[in-house]
Amino acid sequence: MNVISRSHLIVPFLFGVILVGPLHAQTNLPEAQQRNWDFSVFAAGETGEENTNSFAEAQILTAGFFVGRVLTDEIGHGWRRGRLEYGFDLIPLFRQFRPQAIYGGGFEPVILRWNSSLHAGHVAPYIELAGGAVRTNTNLPAGNTSDFNFTARGGGGIEIFGKPRHSFEVGCRWSHISNANLGVRNTEFNGIQVSLGYHWFR
Repeated sequence: MNVISRSHLIVPFLFGVILVGPLHAQTNLPEAQQRNWDFSVFAAGETGEENTNSFAEAQILTAGFFVGRVLTDEIGHGWRRGRLEYGFDLIPLFRQFRPQAIYGGGFEPVILRWNSSLHAGHVAPYIELAGGAVRTNTNLPAGNTSDFNFTARGGGGIEIFGKPRHSFEVGCRWSHISNANLGVRNTEFNGIQVSLGYHWFR
């Protein structure tokens, strides 16, 4: 694992540490944090590398819909206390701007999300891991690769709770795209993704 690859893992970890540092645990969650079903819309931008070690090489914009279901009541103690949520999303908009113009869509059938019970006022952190796939109108990256790729991402962020049963989300994640040797070449996209989302809870 080279220095660039290590940075993909370190950045989201440090982001989470900074967020969690000033927060405190609460046993009784505010009404806005109580959820069984979680519906949201989101948009995300990411920048990363495909063939070079420059994070300015490739830029991607995605947008879609997320549905989640909380699987557990609060579990854990202290800073580890929280709830496990399973979800999936549909991504009708996948647009790469550089190094080439590419269009497509995708889905993530497995999203595991830990909603922490830590909070500071109306702000609470989360961490998540996700995996899925994306189909594009041409090979991604260019060359003897594939127009069907697998995706993986991991990181975290914060939810800001305002109106009852609603929240605004800001996330930061490591993002990976590759074809798992479906093409002659398996060039990878690795980058950092920043996302914004709006949630409705039921």
